[in-house]
Amino acid sequence: MAEFLYHAILLGIGATLIFDLWGLFLNRAFGVPLSNWGMVGRWFCHLFQGRAFHDDISLADPFSHERVAGWVGHYLVGILFAVLLLAMTSAQWLANPTLLPPLAVGLATVGLGWFVLQPGMGAGIAASKRPNAGQIRFLNILGHLVFGLGLYGTALAIR
Repeated sequence: MAEFLYHAILLGIGATLIFDLWGLFLNRAFGVPLSNWGMVGRWFCHLFQGRAFHDDISLADPFSHERVAGWVGHYLVGILFAVLLLAMTSAQWLANPTLLPPLAVGLATVGLGWFVLQPGMGAGIAASKRPNAGQIRFLNILGHLVFGLGLYGTALAIR
């Protein structure tokens, strides 16, 4: 079990770091705004106080540590997704990684953003309340596929 958690932590951190580097690339190359982990942190903090849905998370009561909570939550979710990947595959997958399982996990995890996080923060299902919903959806899918590639690349690096 300890080895399973160790690998999940490495995979989750590695893939999330690649996801973040992708976001930085998009920002520098195309001017795509960086993720606001402070608002995600605010959502996490309110979630732990029993409130999951907001009309607009930016209008919700702030927390002094929300940016840190957002970054920590972001990486913990990445680790949780790695746990999901390892639970779905055999120990042999980590010894000989293949591309399809991490890409499937990456793509499947888009649903949590679309049906939990975005509605919870006030953006609607799949960002339907945002004027650029199509762009957001496209970037969500692309980002989560990059996360899947990050899971795969990190698995190759640690095997």
